[in-house]
Amino acid sequence: MSVRVRFAPSPTGLLHIGALRTVVFNDFFAKGKGGSLLLRIEDTDRTRYNPDSEQEFVDTLKWAGIEFDEGPHLGGKDAPYRQSERKEAGIYAEKIADLIEKGAVYKAFDTSEELDEMREFQRINKMPTGYFGGDWRDASPEKVAEAKAAGRPYVIRLKIPRDVKITGEDAIRGKLEWDSNTIDDPVLLKADGMPTYHFAAMVDDHLMGITHVFRGEEWISSYPKHIVLFQAFGWAMPVFVHCPVIVGTDGKKLSKRHGATRVLDYASQGYLPQPLRNFIALIGWNPGDEREAMSDCDLAQAFEIRGIQPSPGRFDLDKLKWMNGLAIRAMSVDELFDTLREYLASEITSEYWNTLEKDDELKIDPAHFVPGMTLLKEALERDPDYVRTVLPLEQERVSTLADFGPACEFFFVEEVVFDQKSVEKAFGTDHVRGLFEFLLAVDSDGFTAADWDKAVHDWAAEQGIEKMGPVVMPIRVAMTGKLSGPGLFDLMAVLGPGRVRARVSRAMEHLR
Repeated sequence: MSVRVRFAPSPTGLLHIGALRTVVFNDFFAKGKGGSLLLRIEDTDRTRYNPDSEQEFVDTLKWAGIEFDEGPHLGGKDAPYRQSERKEAGIYAEKIADLIEKGAVYKAFDTSEELDEMREFQRINKMPTGYFGGDWRDASPEKVAEAKAAGRPYVIRLKIPRDVKITGEDAIRGKLEWDSNTIDDPVLLKADGMPTYHFAAMVDDHLMGITHVFRGEEWISSYPKHIVLFQAFGWAMPVFVHCPVIVGTDGKKLSKRHGATRVLDYASQGYLPQPLRNFIALIGWNPGDEREAMSDCDLAQAFEIRGIQPSPGRFDLDKLKWMNGLAIRAMSVDELFDTLREYLASEITSEYWNTLEKDDELKIDPAHFVPGMTLLKEALERDPDYVRTVLPLEQERVSTLADFGPACEFFFVEEVVFDQKSVEKAFGTDHVRGLFEFLLAVDSDGFTAADWDKAVHDWAAEQGIEKMGPVVMPIRVAMTGKLSGPGLFDLMAVLGPGRVRARVSRAMEHLR
C-alpha cells in the first residue's frame, strides 16, 4: 500500500509553528516514500469556523512551499475535503448508523446543567472527570424512545468497554496501555448533527486510505478512544505518530519571546521558505547524522519516523537565522534582486511592518527596519543596476531579507546620519583632516576597490602611518556614518567618486 498522509487543520485561527511542523513532517515523509499528501479542512466546529482562517492556511502553506496532491483547492478522488461538506453528503450519517446497529454507541439526553452538576460532583469527590455513562449508557429502549418523543436534544456517544486494557502502538513511543475505566465516553455526533473530531477525523482517515497520522502528543490521551472506534468498525488502523511538543531554548513552553508567531510573520520578517522548512523539520527530528543545512531532496530521502524523538523539540531562532543567512548567501545577484523586489512589494510585508509596534519580546523595532526597506524598495525600481552592485556587499552579513533595509540604507541616502560615538572615536586624531583632503583631491574616476586600496595605503605610507586601523576607521564613518559595514574599498568603489567626495565633504564639517 502506498503512503497516504494528511494535514487536517481546523480553520479557527492562524497557522503557527506547531501546525507547520506537522505538515512539514507529512510532506517530507510522503515525498521520501513516493506517497501522497492531502489537505483536509476539519470545519465541524461551526461556532468557531472562520473562512478567512481557511484561506490563510492555504496561502501560508503555498508560501511555505508545501505542495498537496489533493485538497479542497485541488479536488481529488476522495472529495469533498471539507468535513462540513462531507457531513452534508451523508458520509457521517451512514457510518453512525453502522455503529448504532452494532450497539457500539448510545444516545445521551443530558442537559448542559446536568453535565455541569456531574463534573462538579466528580471534582468534589476527587473522581476522574468525564462522562462515563450517566443515566443513558445502559438506558432501556423505552426510556430512550420516551426522551426522543418528548423532543429532547441528544448527542451520540461511543461506548468505551469497561474493565479491560486498551492497547495501542505509537510509532515513536512503542506500546501504550490504558485502563478502560479511566477513559470517558466521547461524543461522536453533537446535538446539531455535526460530527466531532473523534468521529469525523477517524472516519475520514479510513475512507481516504490514510496510512500514517502525524499529530501532536497532546492527542495521546484521546488515542484509546480512537482505538476503540476503529475496533468498533472492524477497520485496520493507520500508523499513529504522536510528535513531541516544541519548547524554547530554555526548555519552557514555546511563547512569543522564543519566536512563536504566525507563520506568515516569518515571511514578513524576511525568512525564506526552504530554510524555514529545513529548520522546522529538525525540531524534534534528526537525520541520523550531523547534517543541519539540508536541501528538500536530502530531507525527503533522510526522513524516517524513527528519527523523531519522544522528548520535546527545541525552537532555536538563532539557528533559523543562521540557516536563512546561508540560503541568502547561496543566491546569485539576479536571484537575490528578484527575491528582494518581490518581498518588498508584497502586501503582507508592508502590512506587517506598517502595523507593527516595537516588540521587545521578539526584539524587533520597525523604526530600525522600515526606513532602509523603503529606500531599498524605491531604489530597486529607480536604479536597479546600482542596487545590483550594492547587494553583494551586504549579502554575506545579513540573516533575513528585512536585514537588507538597515544594512544598505547608507547606500541610498543623500546624507548619512553620523553616529556621534563613532565620530568621536574615528575623527579625533590629527591625521584625519589631511586624509579627507587627500580623498577630495585624488582623481578617483573609474576607481575599483583595488585602486582605492592602493591609493589609501600609499597615502598612509607617505604619512609614516603603519597601522591601517586609524586610517580605515575615519573613512568608513565618513562613508556610512558608523564603524561597521562591508569591506571599505569595495563600498567606496560601489558608491562611486561623486558620492565619496560628497560624504567626505560633509564629514569634514564634524572635524574639530
